Amino acid sequence: MDGRSGAGKTTITSRLVAAIPGAQVLRIDDLDWNEPLFEWDHLLVAALTDLRRDGALALIPPAWRSHGRDGSLTITTGAPLVIVEGTGSGMRAVADLVDLHIWVQTDDDVAQKRGIARDIREGTNGDANESVQFWHRWMSHERPFLAADRPWERARLIVSGEALPGLADGEVAWAEGPLLESRRDFGPDSSRRSNA
Repeated sequence: MDGRSGAGKTTITSRLVAAIPGAQVLRIDDLDWNEPLFEWDHLLVAALTDLRRDGALALIPPAWRSHGRDGSLTITTGAPLVIVEGTGSGMRAVADLVDLHIWVQTDDDVAQKRGIARDIREGTNGDANESVQFWHRWMSHERPFLAADRPWERARLIVSGEALPGLADGEVAWAEGPLLESRRDFGPDSSRRSNA
């Protein structure tokens, strides 16, 4: 479940987990915690390689130990679905390690408002001023990464991270991927509806 920050990935992932008993999530925000921005592809490759090989995962990311974070990332055996959720989860480096790549498409302004509001609400990156500063620093890394990697071009499904006109509560608009330059028009007329 890939998409830029504030796109709606976590919301859509939560809906899927609620709909599929036993589904589990590997969150990029936990895997890359305190790692240099977008320099953690080796961690995701290793985690997904282990998960595919073993059918389970018990991992303490390196930065957790060095920064005093307790716990581990755990995916237990027998999960009917494992969702890898977060910006970069569909990066080119893991294309052969995921079964279905979903890109959540959301307008930049909407994503920014959501992302900053979420960070302020959760206190993730400090106070309001620090959250805005972090957002701009994050974007200065996220945008070049996405421009170079172009994960939407490998996605099998494109999901709208925004409530589009004509959709009922709980419905999402989606289209078969990939999202290529010739398919910029993404709206209710070119999408499908689904309750999730």
